[in-house]
Amino acid sequence: MPDAVASVLETYPERPAMWLVHGSVRPPSQDDIDLLAEALLGVIRDGHREALIKCLGIWSSVQAGTFSSDAQTIDLLKRYPNDPATRSRADSVVRASWGAAKGALLHADETRFDQSIEWARVFWDINSMTTRCLRRRDTDGAAKNTATPGNTATSEVNDPSADGEHLQQLAMDLVASYVQALETAPCRLYDPERQEVHSGLVSRVGREVITVLGSPDLWCIEHGSYVTRALVETAIYLQWMAMQEPTIYRQFQEYGAGKAKLYARILDEAPDEARIPGFSEAIEELERLSHSGDVIDHRVVDTGDSFAGRSIRAMAEECGLLDLYRHVYYISSGVTHSEWWSVETHAMERCLNVLHRAHLIPSLSLSSGRNVPLAESWVDQLYALIRKSLDLLGTDGDAVTDAFSWIESSGDTTE
Repeated sequence: MPDAVASVLETYPERPAMWLVHGSVRPPSQDDIDLLAEALLGVIRDGHREALIKCLGIWSSVQAGTFSSDAQTIDLLKRYPNDPATRSRADSVVRASWGAAKGALLHADETRFDQSIEWARVFWDINSMTTRCLRRRDTDGAAKNTATPGNTATSEVNDPSADGEHLQQLAMDLVASYVQALETAPCRLYDPERQEVHSGLVSRVGREVITVLGSPDLWCIEHGSYVTRALVETAIYLQWMAMQEPTIYRQFQEYGAGKAKLYARILDEAPDEARIPGFSEAIEELERLSHSGDVIDHRVVDTGDSFAGRSIRAMAEECGLLDLYRHVYYISSGVTHSEWWSVETHAMERCLNVLHRAHLIPSLSLSSGRNVPLAESWVDQLYALIRKSLDLLGTDGDAVTDAFSWIESSGDTTE
């Protein structure tokens, strides 16, 4: 085995075939990370490389004398991968055979791949601890406007003229610290839905607070009620979902994707004369957010009133927040619902670190956009929501302490 490959394997505990590498587990070097990232990208982007990996099982069974197939397939694989004329066709056969063989094994034994899945969890979880998330703007040379405490940049907004002028910066620092705490603590990359939903919803409502704090004319019940409602709605969602089975987070995302598909179908009913420039692009974007299959449209549209099959009022009652719902949310009702398709398109982006399994992370780039006690209450509610989310997620305490240490040192407080 090449030394470089052995070096990469040494960075993972509980790896398969431990006898292949005798070195003790250690943190990866940059060379290890670069090699692994290049290898993963190669398999993802190159169908031939993918087929070579999936052909290992076939070659192994040939050596063991257990491989059987039809004559045409055997003849095709005899010269694989050295015959350029048949390589592409053989690649397709190998990939299709791999899928069929996996299905057959699962049919015979539902637990056949349990150990493989457990190793996959270890692989992605270790990656979350050894490498950082990567955003598109980190790779395209865009202006550095990373939202970090005390050094946050955003789109141009109207500055508050007097009292409360510090609140927008404070809210941006809180959101940046929340993201920092999540991204410096270990996370579950194999099943990232819970953290995706948490960070997406908190990031979305944080963006609402940040933006409205840049426009003092909105600091009133009439024009700012949607911010209050969004804060309470998010608090109820996260508290209620924490009481359910973990599958609820995936269900939340699937419900939103189905709504995106439904909206695309409704828009497509418009007559040609009503289709202004950009109309078709809007439909295409909603179709993308529905995450339907490229060949078979498998996306189910749930026309129920909510992702949970019950009203938000019922959720509030079940998780002990009925008073908050009645006294705050109900009065401030009128804001758009936090459906996943809108969260994804406005507040999230794909992590470009290939070692992070393309999970979704909060976007730190904001879109363009005088009752001071009300504005301060939004910041107070945002901070309480952030700490509640970190608590429900069980985020590493040291990471949370480090991320919010600036509050005590600077004397800033939201309480």
